[in-house]
Amino acid sequence: MHEDGHIGEIEWAVAGRALPGQRVSGDRSIVLDAGGGSALFAVLDGLGHGTAAAEAADRAAQVLSENRAEPLDVLMVLCHRAMADTRGAAVSLALFDAADRLHWLGVGNVDSRVIAAGPVKPTIRASALLTRGIVGYLLPPNLQTQTVVVRPGDLLLMSTDGIVSDFVDGIDLAKPTSEITAAILAGHTKDTDDALVLAARHRGHSPGEALP
Repeated sequence: MHEDGHIGEIEWAVAGRALPGQRVSGDRSIVLDAGGGSALFAVLDGLGHGTAAAEAADRAAQVLSENRAEPLDVLMVLCHRAMADTRGAAVSLALFDAADRLHWLGVGNVDSRVIAAGPVKPTIRASALLTRGIVGYLLPPNLQTQTVVVRPGDLLLMSTDGIVSDFVDGIDLAKPTSEITAAILAGHTKDTDDALVLAARHRGHSPGEALP
């Protein structure tokens, strides 16, 4: 599965595949225009794999689509309630706002990182603090959204645990997000799980555009 597109100045792409031998993947990505110059991204990893994992992720995907303007902690609680009778899922949410900030919140093991160009190779500028738990089964009592300032060219990468996490050094930040996600999926997946990676990059404001 490969998808890509733009929301305002945000260029994004997703690549994923099911566990070999399975027809459906329990990993899902959500890309939504949240209004007001904001873009909401989510990566969901249904517990386990197969149809039951996909059902859990689909429940959360519907909730996010219907409530995209809500704060991230509220969205996480709504997903938790919607998945109460499913296997549950790891869920990471990320929101680019119109003031060049990235807000993120994660429960479970979906990694979220901001990658930037370094002197020799790409570097990790920031990593989301992931809280232990399973959305739909055990939600932490204190959900703390983090905020980081993003610069033009910074790359948000969100990946499920079916992706081996040692891919940062090999990223070519000059390439489109569609090629970056395709390369990560091709070279860094495990054969024991579903796998999905999402990339989103702020290209910067257009010349003459007024900032909020």
